[in-house]
Amino acid sequence: MWWIYALLSAFFAALTAVLAKIGIKGVDSNLATAVRTAVVLVLAWAVVYVRGGLGQLQLLTRTNLLFLGLSGLATGLSWLCYFRALQLGNVSQVAPVDKLSVALAIGLSVLFLGERLSWQTGLGAALIIGGTLVLIWG
Repeated sequence: MWWIYALLSAFFAALTAVLAKIGIKGVDSNLATAVRTAVVLVLAWAVVYVRGGLGQLQLLTRTNLLFLGLSGLATGLSWLCYFRALQLGNVSQVAPVDKLSVALAIGLSVLFLGERLSWQTGLGAALIIGGTLVLIWG
């Protein structure tokens, strides 16, 4: 079932790039990111509320909060950079290069989470890196 959500994530991420490129025209990219973030914030809390997840707030530990907070900082920085890149470049270049994050996440998961790197995953990461280089220098 995870792959259905992963495919939906990829679809919505692709849609995000196209919609954002249209939405940032003539607007500061940081302001555009703030507006997008506000929408994401409202949507996320609405989903938590509708699904009855508010009661689990008390289960969050300091470690949960620390790492979710750091993840949020990383997300915010990523989005700020992404919107600026979209403002300066083409979606057909920016979005694929942004997906270099997949290869980086694979490497970081091996280093910090102790995940096993199969030859298939390693090859996939290498192809992503190669494709990114083609897009940057091609």
